[in-house]
Amino acid sequence: MGLDTYEPEAFEPATPIRTTPSQEERMTTNTTQAAPLARAVGDPTPQPVVRHSAEVLKVSTRSRPSAVAGAIAGVIRDTGMAEVQSIGAGATNQAIKAVAIARSYLSEESIDIVCIPSFIDVAIDDEERTAIRLLVERR
Repeated sequence: MGLDTYEPEAFEPATPIRTTPSQEERMTTNTTQAAPLARAVGDPTPQPVVRHSAEVLKVSTRSRPSAVAGAIAGVIRDTGMAEVQSIGAGATNQAIKAVAIARSYLSEESIDIVCIPSFIDVAIDDEERTAIRLLVERR
């Protein structure tokens, strides 16, 4: 199984492939920065992110949606909530597909989920980047 992740422990069902650090992988190296900020589309003033006890899954362009979906489904079964983060169009595409696949996995167990998208500002190599944050929770 080849799943490129930043936090291998967050994707227990898959075995991560380690390559040179990508932009998404560097997203987690500067966690000593200030609390992340979220903002609505068109809202110039970011608000502090309300932190839930959700597992954070970081998705890259090379992530396999079915593997990420398995991780999302597993976290939802365990805690009822997962946070999926991505930077860029390709990574966000993989993340959205993974949420849709996870929904079908969980529907077999009569578990329905919802996805709440937002923007989040993250620090990568001392540079502010905007990521997409998908909060996935049981309905």
